[in-house]
Amino acid sequence: MSLSISTVLNLPFDDAVARTRAALADQGFGILTEINVKDTLKTKLDVDMENYLILGACNPPLAHRALGVNRQIGLLLPCNVVVRTDPTNRSNSIVEAMNPDLMVEVSGEAELAPVATDASAKLSAAIAALEAIAST
Repeated sequence: MSLSISTVLNLPFDDAVARTRAALADQGFGILTEINVKDTLKTKLDVDMENYLILGACNPPLAHRALGVNRQIGLLLPCNVVVRTDPTNRSNSIVEAMNPDLMVEVSGEAELAPVATDASAKLSAAIAALEAIAST
């Protein structure tokens, strides 16, 4: 099972972040949390790295359905989406969304499969929209 649904975009980091936010919003996801890993590591450890942003994306209807199956599933929510500079080609950005099927695999809750399928479809649609925008 793949860890992520991902794409490489021929876009600078800031553009990739803005477009990722818009693509997620178009699929009903809001951003609950944002972790700037680059800035955090620089501040806390004085370590330099490429741009790396973790967006905690939530689609409320999907989250509600998942929590209705198992309240502990909140440990795996929200759907994390990473936008980062490609370390091998700094003019590109990588966008990766956690594969929602991992929620089913980790929890062992077969009833979560339909929720994961719907979440995968929405995240895949967001990634596809990014690819379509970046290729124009």
